[in-house]
Amino acid sequence: MSLGIVFLSEVMGTMMLTLLGCGVVANVALKGSKGLAGGTLMVNWGWGLAVMAGVFVAAKSGAHLNPAVTVGILSSGADEYAPNVAVSFASTLTYFGAEMVGAFIGAVVCWLAYKQHFDAEPVAANKLGVFSTGPAIRSYGWNVVTEIVGTFVLVFIILHFGGGVAGLGPLPVALLVVGIGASLGGPTGYAINPARDLGPRIAHALLPIKGKGSSDWSYAWVPVVGPLIGGALGGLMTQWMPDLLAAAA
Repeated sequence: MSLGIVFLSEVMGTMMLTLLGCGVVANVALKGSKGLAGGTLMVNWGWGLAVMAGVFVAAKSGAHLNPAVTVGILSSGADEYAPNVAVSFASTLTYFGAEMVGAFIGAVVCWLAYKQHFDAEPVAANKLGVFSTGPAIRSYGWNVVTEIVGTFVLVFIILHFGGGVAGLGPLPVALLVVGIGASLGGPTGYAINPARDLGPRIAHALLPIKGKGSSDWSYAWVPVVGPLIGGALGGLMTQWMPDLLAAAA
């Protein structure tokens, strides 16, 4: 498979994920929306279904949709990122670039869909919350730990039981994301995906959003570094599991 097809597949899948994921937050958070105050579980389910939609769209490229998943596959020792897509420096950069571009575009389209509600919303933090995550209690070290744990769960389960996102299947991945959000999403809003957070945060900074306030760049490294570490650990643990099980037998 050509890297051009991989790029387009990941861009479209990640765009759909981010459009629908940011969209459910906008529906719950922005003034005048019919979903206003829908609650955390609505957001959890919305993000889970957003992931499912993205996995369907990007199935051809393995539906990584997330640099942490790409890093997890890399650290697991796999030879391929998807059928007929060899692990290499060029393919790794292709996945990273596509995921970032797709996440940015999805956030921009979400803003267009909710433009009037962004204009009507008086609280800048609610607007930023549509685009990116933030901590309930700001403690950078512990916030990183939370993101590591959540992303480890995501990547380890995907790789250990399914051999990849597309291998596990769109619905199980969706339910896994819902479960992570419901169980581990409270402290940081569970980015568990560097592109999902950084791409929309860049969009927030660049778009002409009325009264948008700060993009909170002092926190922006947490949902990048934490998920990358968690993804790498998930991949490594997948690689080590056969030896650990053999040693315990």
